[in-house]
Amino acid sequence: LNLLEDDIAGSKAHAQMLGEQGLISEQEARTLIEGLERVLAEIESGEYQPGDEHEDVHMAVEARLRELVGEVGGKLHTARSRNDQVATDVRLWLRHRLDDLDTQAARLIGSLITRVEADGRTLMPGFTHLQHGQPIWLGHHLLAYAWMVARDRERFADARRRVNRSPLGAGAMAGTPHPIDRDRTAELLGFDGVVENAMDAVAARDHLQEVAHCCAICMTHLSRMAEELVLWSSPG
Repeated sequence: LNLLEDDIAGSKAHAQMLGEQGLISEQEARTLIEGLERVLAEIESGEYQPGDEHEDVHMAVEARLRELVGEVGGKLHTARSRNDQVATDVRLWLRHRLDDLDTQAARLIGSLITRVEADGRTLMPGFTHLQHGQPIWLGHHLLAYAWMVARDRERFADARRRVNRSPLGAGAMAGTPHPIDRDRTAELLGFDGVVENAMDAVAARDHLQEVAHCCAICMTHLSRMAEELVLWSSPG
């Protein structure tokens, strides 16, 4: 259920758009949205616990929604496929994770700068191949890592631009004949726009690969810092 909040957010936006487009009534849209909000509250509180019969987050949410609102719950899937639904969930989840990573990276830079301001004028040997090299300030050494993490933030931000496009409305792979408004759901969900090609919208995985790549680079920088702490804490 890691995608729970994002799945419900996507469904609420979809229901609102369906109501605005006249594909369902405004009252039906309100009923769906209120029902989805209740499902989220019940799962978060533990009142509703999906069982093994629910193979994924979509079925878990929709099964309880139908119990709460009745047959109108079946209208939530109008003009939508599991393909564009899960693609939307993943992009929303990934966007939140990127924002979290950026926040934590900014905190790390702040901590490094705080240490530089306090002890940066401490003289220390610079190392090359684990051997003493030129004398440097501790601040010079620590700021090297601050610049590395700053570039990590740039990579996260750049990747976020490609993540933050809405696939909702792409259907299974070729869109839908219903008069939906993809730009409206993108707006409601805070996306910068839509993935223009429906097949690309549901089949693309490069944004996931790109974020994994950015994380791998960041982890290399963090690993270097951790290894130095080990070395500096070792005798001799």
